[in-house]
This record gives sequence, C-alpha cells and structure tokens, in this order.
Amino acid sequence: MFENLTERLNRTLKNLSGQGRLTEENIKDAMRDVRMALLEADVALPVVREFISSVKERALGQEVQQSLSPGQAMIKVVKEQLVDVMGAANESLDLKAQPPAVILLAGLQGAGKTTSAGKLARYLIEREKKSVLMVSADVYRPAAIKQLETVAGQVGAQFCPSELTSKPVDIVANALELAKTSFADVLIVDTAGRLHIDEAMMDEVKAIHQTVDPVETLFVVDSMTGQDAANTAKAFNEALPLTGVILTKTDGDARGGAALSIRHLTGKPIKFLGSGEKLDALEPFHPDRMASRILGMGDVLSLIEEVEQKVDQEKAQKLATKLKKGKGFDLEDFMAQLQQMNNMGGVMSMMDKLPGMGNMSAEMKGKISDKPLKQMEAMIQSMTPKERQHPELIKGSRKRRIAMGSGTQVQDVNRLLKQFAQMQKMMKKMTRKGGLKNMMRGMKGMMPPGGGGMPF
Repeated sequence: MFENLTERLNRTLKNLSGQGRLTEENIKDAMRDVRMALLEADVALPVVREFISSVKERALGQEVQQSLSPGQAMIKVVKEQLVDVMGAANESLDLKAQPPAVILLAGLQGAGKTTSAGKLARYLIEREKKSVLMVSADVYRPAAIKQLETVAGQVGAQFCPSELTSKPVDIVANALELAKTSFADVLIVDTAGRLHIDEAMMDEVKAIHQTVDPVETLFVVDSMTGQDAANTAKAFNEALPLTGVILTKTDGDARGGAALSIRHLTGKPIKFLGSGEKLDALEPFHPDRMASRILGMGDVLSLIEEVEQKVDQEKAQKLATKLKKGKGFDLEDFMAQLQQMNNMGGVMSMMDKLPGMGNMSAEMKGKISDKPLKQMEAMIQSMTPKERQHPELIKGSRKRRIAMGSGTQVQDVNRLLKQFAQMQKMMKKMTRKGGLKNMMRGMKGMMPPGGGGMPF
C-alpha cells in the first residue's frame, strides 16, 4: 500500500532537503510534485487541495523558516499533515456498553464484509479476550450464511443459524436474544451487500440498525476502488450513523487514495486495515504510523506488536535455551524460523515496516518474493531427520534426492545450505558477548550488493 506515493514523495522531499534554504519558489515546485503524487494515488481532489494549502502555509511560516535544517523541517510538516488528514490517532472500538455490544458491518457486495467479520471476531477473541457471537443477515446470497458459519468455526466464535426464508430483521432480533442468553460479550452482524447503492438496500440496513442498536457501525470498503471507496463511504454515512471504517484488500492497493480520502470526506475514522485472505490479517489503523510508512520511515511499533502476537514465544524460548546450552542451530530450527516469518505475512510485510525500506526502488522491491521461503521449507521437509540435524551429511546423491523431492534444482539445495551456514554462524555470535552487534554485522554480510534485500 502507498508504494507509488512513497516513491514520489521521497524523491521530492529528498530534492528539497538538498536545498540550502527553503524559498517560496522551491516550495512551490515541491508542492506541484506532491500534488501530482497525491492525484496519481487517487486521493480525492478536495483532500489534495486542502493538503497542499496547509503544507504550503506551514512551510512558509516561522516553524520551517527558522529551522537549522529546513529540508528536515519540511518532512516533519508533511508527516504531520498526513496524520491530520487520516486522523490524529488510532480510534479503538467502543465496547463499554452493557453486553452484548453489537457491531454492525455494512458495505457493498465484494468488499469483503464476511471475511472482515471473521477477522474482527478473531481479533476480539485473541486480543480483547471477548466471547463473540456471529450472525449473517444476508438472505440474498445463497452461500453467505454457510460462509459465515465456516469462518466462525475457524476463529472460535459462536454462530447463530439463520434461514434464507427468514426476514433479516427477524434474524438479527433472534441473534440478539441468543447473545444475551449465551452471555456473549460481542454480537457481530454481517449484513447483505449490493453491487451498488440502492434505496431497498439502505432501508433494510437502517431497519437492522434500529433493531439491534449497535455500539459500532462499521463500513467495510475495498481500498482498491480508490476515490470511489471514499464516495461510497460518504453515501453510507448519510444513511447510517457510521462510527468507523474497515479498509480491506490493502495488500493489493499500491496507491492508497482511499485511506487518505475517507476521513476527510466522511469525518469517520479508519479503525482497521485488512490485508490478504488469512483470518489474522487485520491490524488497527494508526495514522501516525501510517504517515511514517508513507514517508519511508518504517513502522517499528507495529512490527513489534506483530512479533508479540504472531511469533510462538514458547518455540523462541526453547531455541534461546538450546543455544545458551551450546547445542547447535540445525535445519529443524532454521525451518521453524522460516515458518515464523511466514506467519508474520512474509518478507515484504516485514520489510514495509522497517525504516529506510521506503527508499528502495520499485525494481528492487519487485525482486523480493516469499516464493524462496516456501522452496526452502519444501527442501528441508524433503530431508531425513538425521540430515536436518547433521547438514554436513548432505553430499551429491542426497542433494539430488532432496531436489527431486522438493521440485527444485541441486543448485537451490546448495544455496540453502550456504545460507543456513551463514545463519548458523550468526546464531553462534548471538550467544557470545556483544551478541546483537555481531548479529547485525552478520546480517549485513548476508545482504546482496547494493543494499536492501534479504539473503534469499
């Protein structure tokens, strides 16, 4: 998300940082570039106008003019304005109501409401320690009810059954009663979507809203629809008292126009970002962290939170204890590390949150893929337990067998063994004095020439 905007903004602000001082002329030139970057990112025109006007006003003010480093001060101004556009801070769900707190999801067909309902249920169960009941009021799409039932089972939520012959209002009324009698903390209502906004759809969702009186009414919208996402959100906001937005499919959106337009056009905060099909791919939206990512400064806080949530702490502790006792780091351990990285969304997901990665060229980013991770895992799984524990046994005929078993080439097996040897050295350094410094030095040595990238 925001790849194109990040590249353009970084280039423009870097040029500005090279100037000895900021003048009305070079600020004007920079703002022309920023304006084009925002329009190319499909940001709504009123948002672009206000953004440029505010940045220009602040850049020509005392704050920047008297700075010892005007270029850096300008970057600070742009970052603060991005935060203002997207919302001052993360706005969490309001679940303080008498249980069951009802969350109503609304939106167009294909926006990802049902998947988002599952992701939200998982988030509430795992992070907020809430008991969740889910219900589908979509009687128009034959598979909708069954889909939500499957999703509820996958995330460990209760499910309220409903029939296609029932009225949506009756379905949600029954679900509310069931939520009360089963002592559920939260009831998530998945409503029907349409291919476009129509009066019948709006009347139905208004009636459902009136029946369950939700504490949160979240509009689910596909980020890849750009400005249309913001305009649709505006139309829903006029019909329903929305409390926030879930922006979906952000992993496929290189522009990010919706994220920068929705708050301005609706006055409602983006509460969550959804990326990918996995049910753990939902993260709270933090405008300040997102602004840092847009400017290539990374998002270390989100990365740390992700590590805490998704890394198996027990396995990590076992590995640390094993290394401290002087037992070697073997291919079983290496495979466990690859799986942990995959659980965190893969290489690119992690790299997007690291400072400086926004400065990588699109060509370099295009070369980074999670495919080698999967290949490595397949190769290790094609080895015998003895080979994993003693990689030095893997010679000619064994390499050929492993390559055939994993659908790879012998040179791929050689590359894996070489990278494993580097990782092994790095782990040894970690267990000695000054381990972290040695580890970072080791990682640098594994990087390809030209900076950026990963060892695979």
